[in-house]
Amino acid sequence: MTVDTIEDLEALYTLAPSPASLVKEVDRITPHYRRLIAVSPFVALATNGPEGLDCSPRGDRPGFVRVADERTLVIPDRRGNNRIDTLRNIIHDPRVALLFLIPGSGTTFRVNGRAMISAEPELLASFAVDGHVPRTAVVVTVEAAYFQCARAIVRADLWNPDRHVGPRDLPTPGESWRRCRPTRSGAPATTSSGPRGPRRLCGRAVARPRPHASTRRPSRAGGPSDKGQ
Repeated sequence: MTVDTIEDLEALYTLAPSPASLVKEVDRITPHYRRLIAVSPFVALATNGPEGLDCSPRGDRPGFVRVADERTLVIPDRRGNNRIDTLRNIIHDPRVALLFLIPGSGTTFRVNGRAMISAEPELLASFAVDGHVPRTAVVVTVEAAYFQCARAIVRADLWNPDRHVGPRDLPTPGESWRRCRPTRSGAPATTSSGPRGPRRLCGRAVARPRPHASTRRPSRAGGPSDKGQ
């Protein structure tokens, strides 16, 4: 049975949401919610764009997400892999969702809102850590904020050290990378496309960037390549 209408869905969930699950949602960061953000070193940032959905992990020292005021959060964009999927998506669609985790606590905190990307030098300088300044910051206007009950974290037993998985039981990043990297022939390992076609990173097609004029290979004659010019 496929549930594809709201009526069918609601028929399966006959109990109305409890009042407590509704009253906790507000359109601002309350003093209590500010305390949750202050102790969180990790947030998942979900966005939507032309290529689909993206959910990016963001982590730093506890409180790295700044509460500028009760309706504004600022997230520094620390150094990463330069894919900038999240930032591209925000330019196309400003809607975002945040999920904060707090080590040792079953409580999670959620924020929905709209984001913009700031490259304001003074703002970025205020997020400097060990001399490193983020290239941009994500500024989120809060539209909904609420804490999530602890059931999911408790069921997962997430913070129990006896349940933690050791590194030897997981594939290394290098092993995962080798399964996704192009073969010697130039064709991606997970697709039959040729070296000039779309490349595929772990199952996701990514357009090949065109080389900048200054980085194009020289022609066989030894001078700059004039192909396509």
